[in-house]
Amino acid sequence: MNDRIVVGLDGTRESVAAGQWAAREAHLRNAPLHLVHAEESTAPLDAPSPTADVRRHWTDALLSEAADDLLTSQAGVVVSTESIDGPPAASLTRIAEDASMLVLGSRGLGSLTGYILGSVAMAVVHTTERPVVLVRAGEDAEASSGSTHTHDRPLVVGLDLSRPCDTLLSFAFAEASLRDCALHAVFSWKLPPVAGYGSAYDPRVHAQLDLSARTSLSDVLRPWREKYPAIDVIEHASAGHPAHQLLEKASGAGLLIVGRRIRRSPVGAHIGPVTQAVIHHARVPVAVIAHRRRRSV
Repeated sequence: MNDRIVVGLDGTRESVAAGQWAAREAHLRNAPLHLVHAEESTAPLDAPSPTADVRRHWTDALLSEAADDLLTSQAGVVVSTESIDGPPAASLTRIAEDASMLVLGSRGLGSLTGYILGSVAMAVVHTTERPVVLVRAGEDAEASSGSTHTHDRPLVVGLDLSRPCDTLLSFAFAEASLRDCALHAVFSWKLPPVAGYGSAYDPRVHAQLDLSARTSLSDVLRPWREKYPAIDVIEHASAGHPAHQLLEKASGAGLLIVGRRIRRSPVGAHIGPVTQAVIHHARVPVAVIAHRRRRSV
């Protein structure tokens, strides 16, 4: 793996926001930035296409203008461009195989409803094992994109303590260290169905479960706190719906980090209901980190 950051561009406001966010990230990491436009030609190979030259000029202008704008906003970042004739999702996944991350835009639905992924971004999230950052266009995302000095905003990482967290925490702590910002670690748990019933629920049971959850979270974070002693880590362990808790804690954050378990099965990959909800409704950039089911030995 190398340090370069790959950005998918298609000319939309969302991809422009993704490019701005990625350029700031490249500056922080002192990493090269690679801008990619991928589009599959629909014309038969043996048939002349009167629009082929027009599309080629449009693509060249798109990449050239984006590169110039990002070089202006982030002086010193090395920017390269590439145009690919092929399925966008598969092409972006292949190009990013050896990259440190892939950054994509996400389509907005409105001021209150968050955003929904397009088919390309969703396919990429489901298949690539590289970190994918999804950036929407809009006030919150633009404030976090690097156009202003907002990369010191706190980061939020959502943890499922029933699964390995090392890959997720490695990314989260490294990002917080780059930004010199606080990191909020969020673990939400649901009450067991046999723990209580309505108003008869025993608060002592709740307190015991809460203490157990907070202890488990602290235990998981301890080695990372020792590795990154300068990072201000704020722990959140509470009962509730995980997606709701993450979205609430991530309001105003610089980045929300969630995991996706790598699954290879005949029915395809899955990202899990919490990550699914978060990437569709978060108003800040979301990093999806693929991780193995079990810890490597």
